[in-house]
Amino acid sequence: MIALFDSGVGGLSVFKELVKIAPDEDYIYYSDNANCPYGEKPVGEIRERALRISGLLIGKGADIVVVACNTATAAAIDFLRKKFTIPFIGMEPAIKPAALESESKVIGVLATAGTFKGELYKNTSVKYAKGVTVIERVGKGLVELVENGRTGYDEAAAAVKECVGPMTEMGADRIVLGCTHYPFLEEVIKKCAPNAKIINPAPAVAKHTLEVLQAGRRDKNAERRKTGSLTLISSGDNSVLIRMAKAIWDGPVHVESDIQ
Repeated sequence: MIALFDSGVGGLSVFKELVKIAPDEDYIYYSDNANCPYGEKPVGEIRERALRISGLLIGKGADIVVVACNTATAAAIDFLRKKFTIPFIGMEPAIKPAALESESKVIGVLATAGTFKGELYKNTSVKYAKGVTVIERVGKGLVELVENGRTGYDEAAAAVKECVGPMTEMGADRIVLGCTHYPFLEEVIKKCAPNAKIINPAPAVAKHTLEVLQAGRRDKNAERRKTGSLTLISSGDNSVLIRMAKAIWDGPVHVESDIQ
């Protein structure tokens, strides 16, 4: 079973890519929307939430856990790997492909404050962005838009323009989506930054997750069922979560609540 968790519905962007390549797997997704967003929360608080959620998911049979949240990855991925024995997959800022592909040698990174403060982001930027100007912008208000299902152009354009405008003005030809919520605003971002290529790390994370899962299976030739399953768990209101998940997943959905 593949488990994913995020502060809210953002991690569904990774789930969407997983379903494309592994539709017959069993999935369990935890949305901690009662505590969303994570972006400004202290590291200790995020680790505490991540530890509790991971324990719950493993208790329900998870074979691998995707920390489908850039902020939680930055705050807790190493901590979780030390606490548990199963594999944990995190979100890595896609600075490397952006820097390699950029013709203008100017790239934009849209992320949360928590991601920018993390050592993972700093190390990745130092390693791969040599000779490239990196414009960092906190996606103020973008997570909240996605959490409320307001992802249309008319609803989100003003907030998106405020974030990506400085990037395009400085010549950025690549914009990295450094938060799993942001792919749900990708079409709006494209319209607001038509000359920049948008880089979404979710497909690469999904591919890596499946590779790690399959490598860990003892019998790689074991026949799998033709249809998988999906369980959704949320710590708060689950209406947007269910609607967005059903737009991705064709089969039945089992819903649980973890309101504390």
